Amino acid sequence: MPENSRRGVLRHTTRAAVGTSYAALWLVLAVVAFLTVFLASSRTVNLASHDAILRPTLSGKAVVHTGPVLPDLRMDSGSRIGVDIQLGKTDAESTDALVQRYAYIAGQPEGQKAKVHEAIAGMAYDAAVRGAILGLVPILVWVLIGSSRRRQLIRRVPSRQGACAAALVLLIGIGLWEPWASSEDTVEAHRDWMPLATFLGPEVHLPDEFADVEVRGDVTTTQTQRLIASAIDTYDKSKTFYADAATRAADLSLHQPADGDTVVALVADRHDNIGMDVVARAIADTGGASAVFDAGDDTSAGKTWEAFSLDSLDAAFDDLDRWGVAGNHDHGGFVRAYLSLHGWRMLDGAVVDGPGGATLMGVDDPRSSGLGSWRDESGLSFDEVGSRLADAACASEVRISTLLVHDADLGSETLARGCADLVLAGHLHVQVGPTRVVGENGEVGYSFTTGTTGGAAYAIALGSKPRRTAQVTLVTYRDGRPTGLQPVRLETDGRFVVGDYRPLHLT
Repeated sequence: MPENSRRGVLRHTTRAAVGTSYAALWLVLAVVAFLTVFLASSRTVNLASHDAILRPTLSGKAVVHTGPVLPDLRMDSGSRIGVDIQLGKTDAESTDALVQRYAYIAGQPEGQKAKVHEAIAGMAYDAAVRGAILGLVPILVWVLIGSSRRRQLIRRVPSRQGACAAALVLLIGIGLWEPWASSEDTVEAHRDWMPLATFLGPEVHLPDEFADVEVRGDVTTTQTQRLIASAIDTYDKSKTFYADAATRAADLSLHQPADGDTVVALVADRHDNIGMDVVARAIADTGGASAVFDAGDDTSAGKTWEAFSLDSLDAAFDDLDRWGVAGNHDHGGFVRAYLSLHGWRMLDGAVVDGPGGATLMGVDDPRSSGLGSWRDESGLSFDEVGSRLADAACASEVRISTLLVHDADLGSETLARGCADLVLAGHLHVQVGPTRVVGENGEVGYSFTTGTTGGAAYAIALGSKPRRTAQVTLVTYRDGRPTGLQPVRLETDGRFVVGDYRPLHLT
């Protein structure tokens, strides 16, 4: 091989080796920076009706700090990554009410688990990006200084300037470390973790899923132990009732979609009853639904602490096409914004593509915000919003297949003018319709109000079982138009009542 060729190969090999060394060094620095940033991260979320601060750990444990009264909880996270959860403020009126709320939420934990996983994954992604950038910094500085300047700096290390620079770095490190600062001994440091079964005693039956849960709270009073034992009982009843109902829903004899049909599950007035979400999804699956309509009132007051209800709804239907409106109890903009952030298409009075080629319109209940807003205009009454909705529906270049609202009265003028095939709603907590309406233009439409999916009495539904009959309605579409409805009801005693499939004759 000629000398020039050998030199070229040598230079190429040297550059490749240097590049590989830089890449390996960057990877090491990036991993160190990632772990440093990740383990120092925190995120504030609404969890289990609390403002909560989440911090990742490498303990493989999920640790929940509940505050000064209730004992802390610890359980396996299911991975090498753990999480430290500090519960903050909540709106519960008493410790008893708060503990019972924990029991209901624990009965359907999928939404809360998904929120924690999402938060930890978000912190990991942010830390990875920052770690990758921070890992490049020393390498770029090294390259920018250049070999000549590096040799000059190395020669100055034994000098007075070098000693001063080293001392400065050392002092900065000591200042950040603060080894002189001592922390006071804490009460928590003297508490030992114990199995929940030991804490409650042998007289309390503990479900199998709590076998690995540990608590830390040796100053907890007998009264608090009774509260927790009561919550365990509530959890067991709630979990059993809804899990059993969801299992039996798979065996229901429901109308099945034919080729070309699209089925949508209609839910409304859940009012925080997350227990019914698994049942509603089971009914949807049995009926062949590929989409879901939410007619509002997912909460009782539209407060941020009720995010657990929205998380549960989202987890139950996260793989279906989803549209929704806010109800009159979903006060303010929180519910709408939260569901929109999680992928729900929240309707705002515009015509959108719906399931199975349908055209869809809808609007939040004007009483939800207290402003009676219609898109970009405020100060309108309920009737005025209904009139504006009818104007928009009748002005549409394509016929409206479905008008989704919280209160069917909001769509009554649209039907009276003959500008929609079907109005779907909730609000009344009982089924009304389907009612056939012939519009002034001769077009036929239907109005249908579904019963409360949460089994709510007034605006309260959270409990170990529905407070009144709970309902999910399956709506069938063909060629972009609604063709039939089938209500499915779950009674308070656990019995299912399957309503007849009601065809909709639009011609």
